Amino acid sequence: MANKKSSTTDIALRVATAMRQMGIDGLPRNYELVYEAYAGCNPDLVRDFIALGKYKTQAALDELGRKYLPHQHEASVLQRSAGAISSEMSNFMDLLTQERSSLTDYGRLIGEASQVIRNAAGDEGALGSSLEALQRATELRVTHTAEMAEKVAAQSAVMDGIQKEMAEFEAMKFVDPPTKLGNRRAFNKALARVYANAELPMLCGVVIAEVDAERRFSPGQIEALSDHLVTFYGNLIRQAFPSSALAVRFDGLRFGFLFHTAEESEVTRLVDLLRAAFQTVALRDPRTGRNLGHLTLSAGACMSDRADSAFDLSAACERALMEAKGAGGDQIVIYGRGDEVPAGKEWMIYRAS
Repeated sequence: MANKKSSTTDIALRVATAMRQMGIDGLPRNYELVYEAYAGCNPDLVRDFIALGKYKTQAALDELGRKYLPHQHEASVLQRSAGAISSEMSNFMDLLTQERSSLTDYGRLIGEASQVIRNAAGDEGALGSSLEALQRATELRVTHTAEMAEKVAAQSAVMDGIQKEMAEFEAMKFVDPPTKLGNRRAFNKALARVYANAELPMLCGVVIAEVDAERRFSPGQIEALSDHLVTFYGNLIRQAFPSSALAVRFDGLRFGFLFHTAEESEVTRLVDLLRAAFQTVALRDPRTGRNLGHLTLSAGACMSDRADSAFDLSAACERALMEAKGAGGDQIVIYGRGDEVPAGKEWMIYRAS
């Protein structure tokens, strides 16, 4: 755990130092953007961040934030959408006003025609003129109605587009772009729901896992293969993971899972199925296609009834993962509490089968 804290402190210090060197204001949204760029979780963000040059303006940083961290600029997106909706509603009200005016004119023509018909008696010329006027008014009315329908359809399409944009924006806040899994915000949100009722938390099992890349590759090889490893194992997890559960990527090759069961044996079984998938699908070099073998997975798990809060639950999983990695990797450690575990221990190790 000390190593983990040291690593986190190190990158935080690097981010703060980099921000000072580049003259970036210490705003929360700037810190998160620079942190994400230095963590290297999103290669596209890293590339675009570097492309801004050594000295980055606030406008350029905000533009990058709107693209990759949309939750930071939720207010501006909502304001823009609200403005568009207000404009379309104003246009629709104008259409209704025009329709009411058109109906009034049409009603007046019908009234006049009816009066002429009643007074015409035997005057065929006046009657014919009145009927012609009524026919022209009816034709204009039909044309106007068709135009009205087209305008309403166009406005409906605009409103559908705004609704789709808002839905995509909402979804992006909780998605990890390289893997299409959830992200840490999705994980934190799910953990908060577990303890929404502190007196009666939702029963579930939570797992934090990390691909044991260092058991197979040197640090230099891991760095060279970083993007490929992330997308490869992210896709593998997405395909192998139960659709009813939550799978997210934190950073690098670290992932989080939430299973809707608090049975240790079932959580262990599901993690073992995932680990088996790692052993089934071979990793290949993206440049040469050469078979690079199979990587293993270490995991730390904790059941929700063994923690008092979302923070405690996450910390317990992190501690269990550190125990699994420290014991050589390729195993799952279950964090436990109470008399069911040996004295002086707060975890139980289930070695790989």
